[in-house]
Amino acid sequence: MTSPDIRSLSSLARRVAEVAILEGEFLLRSGQTADRYFDKYRFESDPLLLKPLAYEMSALLPSETEVIAGLELGGIPLVTAISLETGLPAAFVRKQAKAYGTCRAIEGQEITGKKVTFIEDVITTGGAVADAHRLATAEGAEILAVVCAIWRGEGNPKIQKVPGLPVNPVFERADLER
Repeated sequence: MTSPDIRSLSSLARRVAEVAILEGEFLLRSGQTADRYFDKYRFESDPLLLKPLAYEMSALLPSETEVIAGLELGGIPLVTAISLETGLPAAFVRKQAKAYGTCRAIEGQEITGKKVTFIEDVITTGGAVADAHRLATAEGAEILAVVCAIWRGEGNPKIQKVPGLPVNPVFERADLER
């Protein structure tokens, strides 16, 4: 693996927070408004943050991982960067199978019979991970863990609908609020 561009994990957390935490008035998905908003795409689209984040996420992959699979949409830039960092093949997990072409929900590398680690950007409850887990296991993959950039949920990192799936975050919410 190549060395990260940012010298320490705490400085990387600080830079991610500086770039991604926005102040203002924001309408949330729930219909409520907030004066702070976390825009994860701001750190995922910045190569000076994406590269060291991929380096840190790579270190959290289970050693037996054969394929890394990024979840649509936020996991796609991360899985691509991690694939470049590690040399592991990547798959891309859609929210649902597309209605044309291959008509598949999981594109890229074949995952049937493979040991797969999911890659996600930010996890709060893990609903998207649980959906991806269902899709991937239906295709015969063995899901080892999920590696995420940020655990934004409450308590210990876990996927509510797949409680036995290990969640390995680089950062937790508190790391970005310091």
